[in-house]
Amino acid sequence: MLKDEDRIFTNLYGMHDRTLAGAKMRGHWDGTGDIIKRGRDAIVDEMKKSGLRGRGGAGFPTGMKWSFMPKESDGRPAYLVVNADESEPGTCKDREIMRHDPHTLVEGCLIASFAMNAHACYIYIRGEYIREREALQAAIDEAYEDGLVGRNAAGSGWDFDIYLTHGAGAYICGEETALIESLEGKKGMPRMKPPFPAGAGLYGCPTTVNNVESIAVVPTILRRGADWFSSFGRPNNAGTKVFAVSGHVNNPCVVEEAMSISFEELIDRHCGGVRGGWDNLKAVIPGGSSVPCIRGENMRDAIMDFDWLKEQRSGLGTAAVIVMDKDTDIIKAIWRLSKFYKHESCGQCTPCREGAGWMMRVMDRLVRGDAEVEEIDMLLDVTKQVEGHTICALGDAAAWPIQGLIRNFRDEIEDRIKHKRGPIAAE
Repeated sequence: MLKDEDRIFTNLYGMHDRTLAGAKMRGHWDGTGDIIKRGRDAIVDEMKKSGLRGRGGAGFPTGMKWSFMPKESDGRPAYLVVNADESEPGTCKDREIMRHDPHTLVEGCLIASFAMNAHACYIYIRGEYIREREALQAAIDEAYEDGLVGRNAAGSGWDFDIYLTHGAGAYICGEETALIESLEGKKGMPRMKPPFPAGAGLYGCPTTVNNVESIAVVPTILRRGADWFSSFGRPNNAGTKVFAVSGHVNNPCVVEEAMSISFEELIDRHCGGVRGGWDNLKAVIPGGSSVPCIRGENMRDAIMDFDWLKEQRSGLGTAAVIVMDKDTDIIKAIWRLSKFYKHESCGQCTPCREGAGWMMRVMDRLVRGDAEVEEIDMLLDVTKQVEGHTICALGDAAAWPIQGLIRNFRDEIEDRIKHKRGPIAAE
């Protein structure tokens, strides 16, 4: 159980003042200039020591990602890009940060940019996030007026500008290189890697793309120390984490908790339990719509962190926990996700362009039971042909929910097909 004094996001529920004055009262922007004066290497080393892993889904160590940026400029500017294109179905953690605690992000942008020798930061915010953009822009304006960003930001001797850019509602622009393409005014389509953004990213310059939560926790980690942050969670799964729990719980919520909390404690303590009780739990998608589901009986003792969920052949992803009770038509639920990924595929890679639509159409027939039992294995085979064969991870995201469905609920798919065929097929 995370104590209140250990919460990084002190206004996640919007109960307090989100302005600069309110943020300062709660301890943000405290000694920011002094943190910057520690120097670039000291900041990156502290971030590595903290064990922070990226909060956008992949869980890549943040400090290590920063260290890929060139130590000395070759004449090109460097950029920090913040990925605020929170479009993963089920995920709504970053919007609460931007709406209610925006100064954590603005301050984080300054410190992280300095650590990577970047004088400018671009925040790319999701097209549908209108109120969030207004709150964030207001926070940026306040920070400029107070001298916390701009020339000699926060009295640190570092000049820093921050820009907020609005997307146009394309899921694919959450992928870092597609986001960069979109920022440059081009079609949001992922780039081939290498070169990686740290070598040639935005406008061909060294760039690091980080998730909102990954950047917003930085100032508090540096103020309170890496040891404090790494004291939460299991080894290699450090820190606090914002969980977004939706679906069939009594009180859906967004909450900051310690990493490696048990699923049962998360649901009972913050969500008032599963709708209809624990025996009514059918399945859980633990990390946003792109990770495979896990059967309910295997989730009660689940440890909510990257490594435990990976061992269960799923993932923590963005920690968007989607809970489904026994009233759920699980086949239809996964079909709905297939429909989403088919719609959002940018069409650049053939396996994804063709495969996402093909998988959705087979799923459509499985929902109705209009299929042969042999088609289940054929569908699984196609997911394997899409997974890992595309430039970005959207192909994987389209394949994994279906793989999870077949792995965990094959009996339900077969029963529906047999039921549709009537008594003759059952014999």
